[in-house]
Amino acid sequence: MFKPVELFVGLRYLRAKRRNHFISVISLISMLGIMLGVMALIVVLSVMNGFQTELRDRILSMTAHATITRFEGGLTEWQALRSQAMQHPEVIGAAPYIEGQGMLSHEGQLSGVLIRGVLPAEEPEVSDIGAKLVAGSFDSLVSGDYNIILGRDLAYALGVGMGDKVILLVSQGAVTPAGFVPRLRRFTVSGIFAVGMYEYDRNLAVVHMADAARLLNLDGVTGVRLKLDDMFRAPLVAHDLTASLHGPYYVSDWTRYHSNFFQAIRTEKTVMFTILLLIVAVAAFNIISTLVMVVTDKQADIAILRTLGTTPRGIMAVFMVQGLVIGLLGTLLGLAGGILLAINVESIVQFLEQVFHTQFLPADVYYISELPSELHLTDIVTIGFTAFLLTLLSTVYPAWRAARTQPAEALRYE
Repeated sequence: MFKPVELFVGLRYLRAKRRNHFISVISLISMLGIMLGVMALIVVLSVMNGFQTELRDRILSMTAHATITRFEGGLTEWQALRSQAMQHPEVIGAAPYIEGQGMLSHEGQLSGVLIRGVLPAEEPEVSDIGAKLVAGSFDSLVSGDYNIILGRDLAYALGVGMGDKVILLVSQGAVTPAGFVPRLRRFTVSGIFAVGMYEYDRNLAVVHMADAARLLNLDGVTGVRLKLDDMFRAPLVAHDLTASLHGPYYVSDWTRYHSNFFQAIRTEKTVMFTILLLIVAVAAFNIISTLVMVVTDKQADIAILRTLGTTPRGIMAVFMVQGLVIGLLGTLLGLAGGILLAINVESIVQFLEQVFHTQFLPADVYYISELPSELHLTDIVTIGFTAFLLTLLSTVYPAWRAARTQPAEALRYE
């Protein structure tokens, strides 16, 4: 693209001490602007990637990759469905579950809950709830003992701890001469879990599947939950299972349950990329003003180069070199600084929290109380390429203006 002579002259202009120091200051500001813009883009997108991954992992630690249910009613033949689903090469775990709504009561405190009935021996195949326990044991869920495991925030709201008794009420009940009587049962708190997501820690109660079936008066189970070896292939696996299961069954996957949530994150990431890219664009526009002033300052030099035989294309190349070097240095410094900050952002935030004695992300307000970061190579390449492309475009007009300089006009007053 650039001949040796054009490259030499362009770099010589960049290194030379300018008579107008204002031009050098603008060049430095342009380089710093590009560097800061690239750094901000990398750090913000890395944090958003970390949030997305952390939220997805926490959600999927409590929900299945895919779920088999019936269009109407429960599944009485869940064992056969489970065996059939396990024959799929990408299904690595399957477990039945019962789900319903209820209300917990303890010493005048009431709270609505999502009741989930599970089999303790099979539930670890599809979720990590057993590993999230901060008190008690998952094996304490024994059929007929009516034990219950609560989320940490739910237990705190009810004021209960290990061994306390709670009353679980469900809307399914019986009509008596005295009116409708809801079904209720006394349970013993045998475990407390903490997932780190307020949605689950505050609203979920786990019991044995047989106890849930008796309480909810169900014949069968709500569905069968599946775990896959590759969660990102869940839509394809759900489609395969739908085709292979003959009957009134519905196979859904985690992308459908939380599609709006993750779509919102992707949209926010795109918007943030566009907004922060304006910082780089402003710095690139500074390069335009810098080169325009350089062209004005070097009118006599341009005229001499033209009389020596340099083509207009060569003159363009001379001044494009200056802009590209400024943009390239700013982009490379920004990439290095952004990667360094993104790798250490968690440590930096912890240090700032200790210094200012505050918590930037309270757990009762945000899904995640820490600031995760995850670098993606595609983001780094996209940011670097976009920043350099903006720099390249910003050099075109000043270089074109320099190429249109007429030697006779430029040297008239020299």
